Amino acid sequence: MEVKIGVQHAPREIVLESALSVEDVERAVADALTGKAQLLSLTDEKGRRVLVPADRLAYVDIGEPSARRVGFGPL
Repeated sequence: MEVKIGVQHAPREIVLESALSVEDVERAVADALTGKAQLLSLTDEKGRRVLVPADRLAYVDIGEPSARRVGFGPL
């Protein structure tokens, strides 16, 4: 699923494809916003880790999980 993270004082948002479930992403964001964690830490599908300081989060947009389409069939 696609996750977009807005960071305060940054001109662009962070966009990553994550294999985590919606609930796991929500839990990580909630932990960062309530002070249980100093950083929002998410891992993308390629294994790269994205760390954002919790006090700099502007918004987090969690996309719908979707199956990857392969081939040349109609969309």
